[in-house]
Amino acid sequence: MPTPPEDVGELPADAPPTVTLPAVELLAGIPGVVADPSGLSRAVTSLAAGSGPVAVDAERASGFKYGQRAYLVQFYRRGGGTWLIDPITCGGLDVLAERLADAPWILHAASQDLPCLREVGLVPTRIFDTELAARLLGRERVGLAPLVDSELGMHLAKGHGAADWSRRPLPDDWLRYAALDVEVLVDLYDVLAADLVRAGKDEWAAQEFDAVLHQPPPLPRRDPWRRTSGMHRVRGRRALALVRALWESREDLARRMDVSPGRVLPDAAIVAASANAPASREALAAMPEFTKGHAARHLDRWWACIQAARVLPDEALPLPALPSDGPPPARLWRDRDPAAADRLARVRAALGAVAESHMIPVENLVPPDAVRRWAWNPPEPVDADSVGQALHEAGARPWQVALCAETIAAAAT
Repeated sequence: MPTPPEDVGELPADAPPTVTLPAVELLAGIPGVVADPSGLSRAVTSLAAGSGPVAVDAERASGFKYGQRAYLVQFYRRGGGTWLIDPITCGGLDVLAERLADAPWILHAASQDLPCLREVGLVPTRIFDTELAARLLGRERVGLAPLVDSELGMHLAKGHGAADWSRRPLPDDWLRYAALDVEVLVDLYDVLAADLVRAGKDEWAAQEFDAVLHQPPPLPRRDPWRRTSGMHRVRGRRALALVRALWESREDLARRMDVSPGRVLPDAAIVAASANAPASREALAAMPEFTKGHAARHLDRWWACIQAARVLPDEALPLPALPSDGPPPARLWRDRDPAAADRLARVRAALGAVAESHMIPVENLVPPDAVRRWAWNPPEPVDADSVGQALHEAGARPWQVALCAETIAAAAT
């Protein structure tokens, strides 16, 4: 056991030993980046010749570039090697998806990467999500690095996930990070897939993976400018109009510049201008949030937005809040409908017990929003069949309906 530092004092007699996990090492050195069609052809041939599932990951530059485009896609397959592919210079990767269509693709937190993979032609037919598998198995920490620690007994260094992956050339330590992220996934798959079978949860997992794979793209968000950070400081419809004008102008400029919107004009600048309503261009220029970078460079643009918002007729001003088609926030139920509040509390307690007995987070046991909507206005009669139908229509999977419908019905009556 290592000797503790002198200023810490002696460890308790029953303290667990300090364990230093071995670091995950690359299988065959740092791979280069495939950046042209001939290199892509070699990657396709090599990966197609491998065996078993294919580990896949993608790196974006969302804090630097506009949108969620993939700037690097990583693949690993036993017998097929590790490949880091630049989807921008290689063009569409449809041929790779076609040659690997017979194999399951292993991803970690698949819902984050599938949209940008689809943009470059990478559409799998089957997936295995290691994060979701870990949740169904009741693992307390489901990030990739903690799972590699707990399941494989290895230390996976993290730290470059939020980097600017559009940069070229990519530093060696970034390439090492990108390669390791896929090289660990196949071993992790072996452990988690076997544990799912032992726990009798493999069919649950299959339904969850299929739901993630076929999840339709979200509908365009209504009034996305309302998600500007710090909106609680903005008061009044005229000030909301300023937020909307600045946000929409920033979005247009960021798209054309291919720069992350927050780098063009931070949310804090939008909120400050809207909350303080500067009376002149000079007053706007004097605000700390508008003294440097694109905020200062495009000051005329922002001032024009403020002037335009100020002269809008009242009927063109945004509403204080969007009308909702669902129930109010649960915290308001006690005042608005005590019976519904009691019903929701009983249902949540019952579902918590079911989740605990199966070692599953309650949010993975059944969609929380589906439960909330049902509890606010349950259709008659309240029985397992009607509850199951409501859950199914809300997107719950068959295994979730089977576990929860009867429990919800019993707790609600």
